[in-house]
Amino acid sequence: MAGPEIGVLAARARALAVLRIRGTAWAAALLPAAVAVVLLVGSATGHFGTGTGWSVARWAAGALAVTALLLAALVTTVVARARPALSPSVPISEKSAPDLYRLVRDLAERLDVPAPSAIALTPDCDSWLEDRTHRAHGPPRAARPAGGEGRRAPEAPVLVIGSPFLWWMRVAELRALLAPVVAGTGPSAHPDIAAARRFIRGLDAAVAVSARADGPLRRLPLRFVGKVARLLLRACRDHATIMERGVASAASERAQNVDYGLRIVAQEQVGLAYAGWDRLLTRVALPAWRMGRWPSRLDAGVVSALTELSRRDRLAEGFTSRLGERPACDLLEEPGAIDRAASLLAARLFHGGPAEPGPDWSPVAWNQYPEEVVDRKWRLEAARLHRVLDELPPGPPATADTAADPAPAPSTVAGVAPRTAAEPSPAAPSPSASRAAALPYAPAGTRTAAKNRADEGGAPGPGPTLDRVIERLTRDDRAGDLVAARLGAEVEREEREEAARQAALGTRAQDAAAGVAWGDGLVEGGLPLFPLQPPRTGRELLADHVTAMVCCAAVDTAGAAPGLDWLDGPALLVDGARRSDLGRSVLSLVDDGDAAPLRGWLATVGVRAEKPVRLV
Repeated sequence: MAGPEIGVLAARARALAVLRIRGTAWAAALLPAAVAVVLLVGSATGHFGTGTGWSVARWAAGALAVTALLLAALVTTVVARARPALSPSVPISEKSAPDLYRLVRDLAERLDVPAPSAIALTPDCDSWLEDRTHRAHGPPRAARPAGGEGRRAPEAPVLVIGSPFLWWMRVAELRALLAPVVAGTGPSAHPDIAAARRFIRGLDAAVAVSARADGPLRRLPLRFVGKVARLLLRACRDHATIMERGVASAASERAQNVDYGLRIVAQEQVGLAYAGWDRLLTRVALPAWRMGRWPSRLDAGVVSALTELSRRDRLAEGFTSRLGERPACDLLEEPGAIDRAASLLAARLFHGGPAEPGPDWSPVAWNQYPEEVVDRKWRLEAARLHRVLDELPPGPPATADTAADPAPAPSTVAGVAPRTAAEPSPAAPSPSASRAAALPYAPAGTRTAAKNRADEGGAPGPGPTLDRVIERLTRDDRAGDLVAARLGAEVEREEREEAARQAALGTRAQDAAAGVAWGDGLVEGGLPLFPLQPPRTGRELLADHVTAMVCCAAVDTAGAAPGLDWLDGPALLVDGARRSDLGRSVLSLVDDGDAAPLRGWLATVGVRAEKPVRLV
């Protein structure tokens, strides 16, 4: 017997085991009713006695039967009506990608399996088949054909492809990579395997529904449904795992003779694409998302990131020679529009941003990234650092060896002025300007902290200079800890407010309008589904903010420029070259209170630490 058939038979055996568990659950629910029927029939025919004991037994069995049937009906209704969770993806119609559909159908024909019913893209480095035949995932009842009795015709699974693959891989590599995935439509069409999968996915959706129940009238019955569903899932777990392994084994065996040599090369590209995608999201996209901007060409950025990786890493040498071949994104009619939709979905998944663009959630092109993201990020963090310094209690006077140069006159540039402005603007203050009103560099006409101190007889505070930051962090041993704690609290408060605002903007209705279906597996407000980074510590925040302040000073006083490194994110360019040696000097100041390495670095680059910087 051939290899694929062995895998299918093994999967079918485990599917039957799952279905037997379902049958056992039904039998357990119907058993009290069967006992009640036997007692009633036996009493009516005279086979059982008519004493008090038999009467009590009949009534007890009848009450138990009714209760069991009602609970079984409740569980069955919730499992049947719960919408199985769908992987967030961007649907691709055949009209928008005819060549891609043709490639997949030719591949299915070579493998002698049913072709997938549709294709979708997901912002992840993976590909799989997804069953979307549940009636809740179909068109609304009013849009269904009149003669179909509301039932959907059996369909093959949907092929979900990782969007980075289409931009980095070549057409032949993508075909080789998808061969074992498409081959899985054969086992998926088996009735027993399909029924077992539907049962397990229904139980999983029922658990999600029970976890989201609100109100005492709904919580109590749904809690019972959740316990029953979890019990059945535990009973099916091992069988379902082995069943899926059998399906995967059968699909792999069937695809063994289709582009086998290219598949080895494609698997190498999968690992490389995953590394580049991870760095692009965590180092490049995340800073933009935190500022309310989302890069609109993430998949195209993968190519630049991996090209840069191949230039730096000798292990990746030779991979860029493939770029002369036809990329798989050429199979799409409008790759730019699809990349934009996938990039917006990535921001929704990994950061929790709104489902649609808006005034506070706008796209940014890669050529605009240094100016609109990097430079603004540095200045926002520098402004936050000075705001925290303004709120600190006065510390002990600085010693002679750590005191900074005398502070210059306050900056003539308002802390909330636009980048092109050279003088304070008398325009109405924005929300960010309102927050800056408490700063010593706020616009004229506002009551600043410096003015308050002057009214109390004290000297006016210094302007937004790098010297002020260095002097405060080297004043005593506890200065760094105090500033880090205040920064952590400030960032946590801002992130909490931003999360609440984005949760109000990004609703499930907007997701549905954008073509993204979640099902019942996602609890409302549960975004982001996959946070990219753990919360930063206070010391990490302090180091980031001091680095931002140094970069602002370098841009304003030494002719440096903000830049974009495809693997490391925001970068400082001095004379057109990236300076990556700043981190060690900043850590020496933050961790040890030693400003000598940083002052040496500033002198080498030509940064004037006593000059005020422009803040946004």
